[in-house]
Amino acid sequence: MKPNKLKPGDELRIISPARSLSLIAAEQRKIAKEQLQKLGFRISFSVNSFEKDDFVSSSIESRVEDLHEAFLDPNVKGILTTIGGFNSNQLLRFIDYSIIAGHPKRLCGYSDITALSNAIYAKTGLVTYSGPHFSSFAMLHDNEYTTEYFRKLMMDNKEIVVKPSKHWSDDEWYRDQENRVFIRNEGPFIINDGEAKGTIIGGNLCTLNLLQGTEYMPSLKNSILFLEDDYESSPATFDRDLQSLIHQPDFQHVKGLVIGRFQQGSRMTKNLLIKIITSKEELSDIPVIADVDFGHTSPMITFPVGGQASLRAYGVRVELRISE
Repeated sequence: MKPNKLKPGDELRIISPARSLSLIAAEQRKIAKEQLQKLGFRISFSVNSFEKDDFVSSSIESRVEDLHEAFLDPNVKGILTTIGGFNSNQLLRFIDYSIIAGHPKRLCGYSDITALSNAIYAKTGLVTYSGPHFSSFAMLHDNEYTTEYFRKLMMDNKEIVVKPSKHWSDDEWYRDQENRVFIRNEGPFIINDGEAKGTIIGGNLCTLNLLQGTEYMPSLKNSILFLEDDYESSPATFDRDLQSLIHQPDFQHVKGLVIGRFQQGSRMTKNLLIKIITSKEELSDIPVIADVDFGHTSPMITFPVGGQASLRAYGVRVELRISE
């Protein structure tokens, strides 16, 4: 089930299914709103989006209410999450999935939102989106790539050829917008040659794994997995989290693996990642590429969970295409 494309004049609703909008400074909220308005969108905020508790989140009831209301409101055409966090999976058993199925709309966010986006796809068949949060649009410098890929997927009808960004960053940009550190992007590298086509499943690996053994875990059959992890990961934890996913009953039907860029705090290196991947015989006959522009560094692409990907990886040449 594919939601309608967005167009200029459409209303985007900002919801906080993980951490509260109160976490985002007023000036950054202003910048993010203005950047989205430049794309032609009207912005509204959910009733409970600023509510916060000891975990800088809000009650399950408040978050579910805002999610339901965003899907039910006929004026709202797309939904952006405020930011990630740790507790989106608290909502899953309280969501009325018939509301979502009956009012399909574009829901976009990443990190902890992986639980929500994959669960909605599993329960309803609605394509969801791993991409920038509302707060991501507050970045003043070097956000053009993120914005462009968001626009392409959300507003255009063409298949997208994913090209690497010119450079990337892993700095705390929200603390100082003017003193940034940019790193030249070498582009994705190939670990296993091959080619594949399949349905995109994934997002943040450790969050996706929270769905294992539940009704909210999407099927991995004929999928291309898009996986990333943040600074709290490490080579050892990534290895065991990936192994846990490999143990899923339908992993044998996975067609390919696309790995997003690791944060520097994870201490993952190219050589360590290659060792992890090549140590797993279950991955030996599928194409695997890494250092693609998504995850907790910037900039990032937007990709459709439940959409389609085609991957060709031979020698040093990578061709990655995504579509709904």
